Amino acid sequence: MRRYTVRKEDLLKIAASVVLILLALAAGGCASNPVPGPDGAAAPETETIEIKFSTWHVPAGAECTDVWDPMLKELEARSRGRISTTAYYGGALGAGEEHYDIVADGLSDMGYFTASWTPGRFPLSDVLSMPVFVGGKDVAVDIGNAMYEHILHREYPDVKVLNLNGCVQSYFWTTKPVRTLEDVKGLRMRSPGGLQTYMIEALGAEPVFMPLGDVYLSMETGVIDGIVTCPQLFYAFNLHEVADHAVVASFGCVAEGVIMNQDSWEKMPEDLKNIIEEVTANPFELTGGLSVEAIDDIMKKLADAGVEFYELPPEEADRWNTLFTEEVVKKWVEQMEAKGLPGKETLQLYKFELDKHGVAFPAYPADW
Repeated sequence: MRRYTVRKEDLLKIAASVVLILLALAAGGCASNPVPGPDGAAAPETETIEIKFSTWHVPAGAECTDVWDPMLKELEARSRGRISTTAYYGGALGAGEEHYDIVADGLSDMGYFTASWTPGRFPLSDVLSMPVFVGGKDVAVDIGNAMYEHILHREYPDVKVLNLNGCVQSYFWTTKPVRTLEDVKGLRMRSPGGLQTYMIEALGAEPVFMPLGDVYLSMETGVIDGIVTCPQLFYAFNLHEVADHAVVASFGCVAEGVIMNQDSWEKMPEDLKNIIEEVTANPFELTGGLSVEAIDDIMKKLADAGVEFYELPPEEADRWNTLFTEEVVKKWVEQMEAKGLPGKETLQLYKFELDKHGVAFPAYPADW
């Protein structure tokens, strides 16, 4: 019989290998069980889950380049590749006003919707579009999320709301100078919808509704005289090339936010749900896109491009704000109360959150 001799060094190598194998087996036995899938089967942690994200924002705009792109990349990074994302920008899956249903119906898993574009559907959420002066979307989301927790959650039973906001301060952009209420009378102004429509009417102008993509030519040809919108959209659509005047007043903006399809949300493992909530709770703060500092930078670019910003003198500002108080704020509360909705309570909660964040609301009724 052939005899084999084993060197001491080889015995040590074999022993070390055995120890490593035993440690690996022990680690496997102590590992946590995979999170069950929706049908009760275990969903392996290596499984990749795709999230389709949809928005009407133009691909070259700051919303997509500075917020949505880095937000989606952050979801992939924090999940270590277990989440993959596909972005559908520029209304690829449908028009802006359709985006709530695009997500709710499952055409997209996640998306950005604008509540103000579907009048009457989210009535209390219109409080986020009151005539206030919010300087950045990072602040707007903090306020909107607080309002969602307070009272607005009741308006969204069929989707997972990831954040809400009232966008940032809109301006009164025109093709010719405006200095007083008398200059506003009869102007045809593109409205974003929501309460801004009533603000335009209160000033004596005529609200006009059209897609943002049509505004440039309409102002260039004199079909409309201007637009009420936020700086980032005004800049993204190059509207400063045809309208180089802006009145600085408290116009607020539209109510909007990021939502997720309820089924897509419920199918997510718990650890991925946590990641999604952390990343999307305030993507503007997370990425720095459209924050107070970013909006200030856009305003500087517009000024450098030749846009004249006119600050209303205090007496004239009071004239505008008084109209907003009587014709917009109080009437909105009356309309909500007439429908059996807590309009005044909602407005008071909003004022409370604005005060916490140092946001001015000059049209808030002084006797309330």
